[in-house]
Amino acid sequence: MNFQEQILQGIPSTLPSKKSLDPNFSHAPKRKDILTVEEKKLAVKNALRYFPKAWHAELAKEFFEELQEYGRIYMYRFMPDYDMYARSISEYPAKSQQAAAIMLMIQNNLDPAVAQHPQELITYGGNGAVFQNWAQYLLTMMYLAEMTEEQTLHMYSGHPMGLFPSSKDAPRVIVTNGMMIPNYSKPDDWEKYNALGVTQYGQMTAGSYMYIGPQGIVHGTTITVMNAFRKKLGAEVNPKGKVFLTAGLGGMSGAQPKAGNIAGCITICAEVNPKAARKRHEQGWVDELIEDLDVLIHRVRKAQENLEVVSIAFIGNVVDVWEKFDEENITVELGSDQTSLHNPLAGGYYPVGLSFEESNEMMANDPDQFKIKVQESLRRQATSINRHVAKGTYFFDYGNAFLLEASRAGAEVMAENGIDFRYPSYVQDILGPMCFDYGFGPFRWVCTSGKAEDLEKTDQIALKVMEEIKATAPLEIQQQMQDNIRWIEEAGKNKLVVGSQARILYADAEGRIKIAQAFNQAVRSGELSAPVVLGRDHHDVSGTDSPYRETSNIYDGSKYTADMAIHNVIGDSFRGATWVSIHNGGGVGWGEVINGGFGLLLDGTQEADRKLHSMLFYDVNNGISRRAWARNDEALFAIKREMERTPGLRVTIPEIVDDGLLDF
Repeated sequence: MNFQEQILQGIPSTLPSKKSLDPNFSHAPKRKDILTVEEKKLAVKNALRYFPKAWHAELAKEFFEELQEYGRIYMYRFMPDYDMYARSISEYPAKSQQAAAIMLMIQNNLDPAVAQHPQELITYGGNGAVFQNWAQYLLTMMYLAEMTEEQTLHMYSGHPMGLFPSSKDAPRVIVTNGMMIPNYSKPDDWEKYNALGVTQYGQMTAGSYMYIGPQGIVHGTTITVMNAFRKKLGAEVNPKGKVFLTAGLGGMSGAQPKAGNIAGCITICAEVNPKAARKRHEQGWVDELIEDLDVLIHRVRKAQENLEVVSIAFIGNVVDVWEKFDEENITVELGSDQTSLHNPLAGGYYPVGLSFEESNEMMANDPDQFKIKVQESLRRQATSINRHVAKGTYFFDYGNAFLLEASRAGAEVMAENGIDFRYPSYVQDILGPMCFDYGFGPFRWVCTSGKAEDLEKTDQIALKVMEEIKATAPLEIQQQMQDNIRWIEEAGKNKLVVGSQARILYADAEGRIKIAQAFNQAVRSGELSAPVVLGRDHHDVSGTDSPYRETSNIYDGSKYTADMAIHNVIGDSFRGATWVSIHNGGGVGWGEVINGGFGLLLDGTQEADRKLHSMLFYDVNNGISRRAWARNDEALFAIKREMERTPGLRVTIPEIVDDGLLDF
């Protein structure tokens, strides 16, 4: 069968032969053996319900073996034979162009050039899954191919529940991931119910089909690193020859060295998985690979002396780097960490003193001892970071739950009051007050033609729009505008595309709407050869309620509530989104965050103009309103400005209390 025929058949009519795992791919670590014997039988029974009864005898044994060997049932036998990548939208067998766009985005998430563990359907973060198994993928693609524009596909944690009659104005797909009853939302609950095949961890943009490779976080990291250096060095000091030390080169963390190059510093990024480090080097996301600490010391000294801009991947453990740099008095201006510490015991963090292979074996076969090793490593890492900070390093938590997990390990990371962390989240210090409160966040788009020339045209369109907005923008947002103009001017030169022809920049509601309108007009006129998909990272103004990251600069006590993310998804769904998603977990961990996202197809129609204006306006201003109600000064400025120019907007504004009245 050709590609289109395979899509249309869904579950194949004849049982395919068993498939071997591709050794060229990075594979998910073996998951914790957490199910009882009876629960394992239930997991196999759950998996078999996708297939004809005649196959059950053969598949039952095979699925049980997968569960024993990998801790999950992935159904490797049902991996499709065609290459996995984002094709042009015209190549998908679909009755609805909106559905075809979603098919394109799903395949991009699973492209081996994009995905961290493609054969386990995991896009990034060690556990950020698009689907739980390959049967779900096959059925979902078939449903999307069959869908009309008066149907909606409902996705339950990777499982396609089915097509339901709806309307042209309804989303084509509704996605939920990991939406557990609150008392069943601890890390071991994920292990158990994911192993049973009834829920999954969608991360942020993996399970919502909106991941665009590490480019998505390159931009956010660039903005963060540039502003971190401004805080450390002053606005006018060039960061050339200054050191940014961090860890992680997997999914999202792989963006760090590229961002450091764009920001103009020396970036040292430690990664224990040699395949991940070499993959980023081959892709051009990191300049140099070093495996010896002494060689690293010599290279960094040279880079400091010559005021270089260079990124270096150290294949090894970051704890060793922090400690060695301390011993050798290597100056570190900026420090952070972007390992997947939201998932510390199942592949998100590798402890010092164990090899990559030893860690994988221990986490599967001796999880209690592995936890001890992880916590020992976190204590050592925090101790060394504290020593560097005493010498002048500016350290910030990158929202990966480093400080949270270090505190749980008993590391010295608490402030004197015993309540707060001694180091800020990057959202508290940088992205919150400087971007999110003003409405600036990670707006992104994908050219569904798959043509680089279309992406180049959209870059120029976006640049023109931003320059026009900047000319009359208030002083408060001039820096944000200029940083994003600089970004988009340099984006093409930095070869940021991995997978789909996608781009990202930070924009507020005005910028997003005007850029989207210009794109839709370009599709309508034929300047762009195919529609454009709009989306954003959930790491945004409104999309995510996350007390240790996105909403960490909310100080009215509401940062542990999740009303904003829920309202965002509901509000977007009836204002024109092509698909919407809501997830438990992502970025900082299962049970620690609720985040929502959307996708919107710009097909050149007047209807798309109406939808984009209504949906994008709400998608941003919902979050600004919540931040303003929390008394954030920047958000109060932004929402008052928006109300002045938008007659239909009326937001509740807080009265500011004189703290002197509270000295009871």
